[in-house]
Amino acid sequence: MEQAFKKILRGYRAFREKYASGDQSIMQRLAHHGQNPEIMVVACCDSRVDPSLIMQCEPGDLFVVRNVANIVPPFENDAAHHGTSAALEFGICYLNVKHLIILGHSQCGGINALVNGDKLAQNDFITNWVSSIGSKPTGNDVDHVARQALSESYKNCMTFPWIKERIEKNKLRIHRWFFDIKCGKLYTYSAEQDKFLPFSAIVDNLLAD
Repeated sequence: MEQAFKKILRGYRAFREKYASGDQSIMQRLAHHGQNPEIMVVACCDSRVDPSLIMQCEPGDLFVVRNVANIVPPFENDAAHHGTSAALEFGICYLNVKHLIILGHSQCGGINALVNGDKLAQNDFITNWVSSIGSKPTGNDVDHVARQALSESYKNCMTFPWIKERIEKNKLRIHRWFFDIKCGKLYTYSAEQDKFLPFSAIVDNLLAD
């Protein structure tokens, strides 16, 4: 336990040296000019799936909200607490991000809870939260269901009037990405082919433009 804590202390020291040392540091610039990310990510809390690390981003590049199972819940304008929805509203309506990435992943504990909720030892909040994706995806394979859940979250995105409006005006694009933890690879959903495709070929094509 102590080694793990010392690791994050060393990490903080490295962060200070790389990003916060001197008057021209990235953190000084961000403090002076504020944040202006063009990309928002809805990601899972899973410790193995860090969007900034996977995409090698620096502070200020991504506006990220993380929750159990990277779920976008449906639009509900009521007095309840809606943390993810509030983050979406801020990122899309105030920061005016151009891209919204819903980042799912393999071996997701939240999706496993959706599939096997009756086996949870403690369940005050988890099942209720993961059920917010809408209609329950079919099947018992957790990775398959996780991919299906990305489509359910996409459908939920379209229940937000200010998301739907920006999509229709081509001011916002929504991406469904899936990260395979074991091989460290990203896959992206193709609406034309109705399946997830390896990200590498798409990256090569886009970077070649």
